[in-house]
Amino acid sequence: MTVGDSPSRIDALGKVTGEADYPADLPVEGALHGKVVFSGQPHARMLSMDTSAALADPDVVAVFTAADVPVNEYGLTMFDQPVLVGLNASGVADVASDVSRWEADQIAFVVAESAEAAERGAAAIEVEWEQLPVVADIDAALRDEVRVHPEAGDSNAYYTFRIRKGDMEAGWAEADVIIEDTYAVPHQEHAYLQPEAGVGYIDAAGRIAIKVAGQWTYEDLGQILHALDLPEDRVRVAYTAIGGAFGGREDMSVQIVLALAVWKLSEQGETRPIRTVWSREESVVGHHKRHRGRIHAKWGATRDGRITAVETTGYLDAGAYNYTTNKVLGNMHLTVGGAYDIPNAHVDSHGVYTNTVPGGAFRGFGAPQGAFVAESQMNKLAVKLGIDPVELRLLNSLREGSIGITQVELPAGVSMPEVIAGCRDRSEWGARPARVSDLKAFESLPSAVERLRTGRGFACSYKNIGFSFGFPERCDARVEMYGDDEIDRVVLHHGGADVGQGAHTVFLQMVAEATDVDIARIEGVFSDTGSSGDSGSASASRLSWMAGNSILGAAEEAAKAWLDGDRPAVGEFRFIPPSTETLDPDTGIGQPNFAYGYVAEAVDLAVDIDTGHISIGNVVCATDVGKAINPTLIEGQVEGAVVQAHGYAISENLQVVDGHILNPRFSGYLIPGILDIPDEVDSHILEIPDPRGPFGVRGMAEMPFIPYAAAVVAALHDATGVWFNEFPLTPTRVLAGLKAAGVTGTD
Repeated sequence: MTVGDSPSRIDALGKVTGEADYPADLPVEGALHGKVVFSGQPHARMLSMDTSAALADPDVVAVFTAADVPVNEYGLTMFDQPVLVGLNASGVADVASDVSRWEADQIAFVVAESAEAAERGAAAIEVEWEQLPVVADIDAALRDEVRVHPEAGDSNAYYTFRIRKGDMEAGWAEADVIIEDTYAVPHQEHAYLQPEAGVGYIDAAGRIAIKVAGQWTYEDLGQILHALDLPEDRVRVAYTAIGGAFGGREDMSVQIVLALAVWKLSEQGETRPIRTVWSREESVVGHHKRHRGRIHAKWGATRDGRITAVETTGYLDAGAYNYTTNKVLGNMHLTVGGAYDIPNAHVDSHGVYTNTVPGGAFRGFGAPQGAFVAESQMNKLAVKLGIDPVELRLLNSLREGSIGITQVELPAGVSMPEVIAGCRDRSEWGARPARVSDLKAFESLPSAVERLRTGRGFACSYKNIGFSFGFPERCDARVEMYGDDEIDRVVLHHGGADVGQGAHTVFLQMVAEATDVDIARIEGVFSDTGSSGDSGSASASRLSWMAGNSILGAAEEAAKAWLDGDRPAVGEFRFIPPSTETLDPDTGIGQPNFAYGYVAEAVDLAVDIDTGHISIGNVVCATDVGKAINPTLIEGQVEGAVVQAHGYAISENLQVVDGHILNPRFSGYLIPGILDIPDEVDSHILEIPDPRGPFGVRGMAEMPFIPYAAAVVAALHDATGVWFNEFPLTPTRVLAGLKAAGVTGTD
């Protein structure tokens, strides 16, 4: 079985039997226990820290603070965050170490004989703080009365993208209708099954070895090396089984402090391994979220439906630190105009520092925020013009040879029209919604049919595949062939992380196809900087696309070596895709991406207009995957993305007040349960080859998430005649909106 088949996942048995080792499960004899201490302060300056009471506990081995970190800074794309907030830092970092800008800033790492002793030690640390004004939201940030990062410039709005395309005055003059509105998009918690955890120790080669769950071993390694000021041969990062990521493991959690503790204690002769495990509450408070934001949009169109002008001003809340805001913002910037031919555009997008939970990578990476605005505008235009929303999209859709909003031709393989048409046909668009399962606001009471309204909604989008805006892309692979006259087995060394999506299974399928060796004789060694090259991140819907190209190259090199008589025959290959460009800061001109994915969704909805409760019936998701390497895994990605997007659109309502998360448990932050999700997800897989993709592959894992919220809002409008410009569509919000519009059960 190779490309196009659906063999069982290579990690399936271990995961269903419980034998798979996640970081918290690793069997480590005699391990010490580490405890990260959060500041609890959204904005405050540390005046003093006393660790003497903690160190007086006989079971506390050590307490590490800012004074122990050689270069007290880190960050995935900007070094704007202290590893540990505290006093007596080295002074090497640009960012002030004594200021907590977020309630989950780490201030100490306590190492003890037991988890209980580490907890006691953490509680015994005494800290005196000078309270500083809290910049609680975007509005407060834009007033610039308080700077979250004075070193970053004279404004909290620290990062900006611009697009200036065409003649806006002519675009507005040509428009027969104009739609103008302001939209708000919310935070979202990743809610992966496995909270943060890790084990650190000195390995047989004398290296500091860190075993964690992440998305890019070499990036984790790089940030550890930077903060500890160590050479690369001193540290090794390896991944165990990973219980989900969705972008939430791109940034640091325990990696640097765990390596710091292993390193410092080993210098004192203490070489026992160290384990650290976060609780769910620590996970929710302590890692970044999907960006919340506000976007104002104004679109014009002719009476026959041609878009003439798009003007938007958007703000994303970066929170206390940049993380990947500058990259997420760029994606929102590209998608806020939709997957459409826009002749005239004026787009300003800003990243803004606040004293709240940082925004960072999350499935879709800015495109869900941009698509919600673009697709809501498109659906409103369709209603105002009296044009079918699907036909309006087909009229304006980007297509092969189109010049995009950044004034360069899109990479070859544009399939947006085919995807829109595929979703239209599969969903039988134009018919009334299929039956939605009985909607009961209260389980003990029968549903009242007279209170129910049904509707259908449509939305589409596109998103980059791979890193953007000039970021250096690459992916390494090593293929080893063993045998005498015939190849007995093949071993793949690859750094790509399997975060639950089945990537490692797909890698082996591609090796089998490339070498013409049965997959049963293919082995994999994965995600370990000690034995594999730099794969890049498991993100940006890039891994199958990039890894496949690297595997093809490595297999070709190994085949040459085999023919030359090498035993084993080894092939190493670094795949580098076409380069991308940073956008011109004034005009936005440039080629930001080398490939895109395309998606469209149709949603059937029912709403109880007396309670505001929503139920989703059938969801048709049409996604162009280029070539389905493993169709079953693709269906799983579509279904999982839709369910995750359902929570974003309907129920997940993170409460952040004055810099504090108020609902850090799943009892208060409501991810969808089995009875809450859509009745059916119809995965319509299109295979229109990407001309540069391995075997024609096109990245797809993020795409089904992106248009869902806009499609649900459109369906709710179809059912009730009421538009909603913000979500999640909780019963409280829906009922308030319906009442404000005069829609009640007595109508």
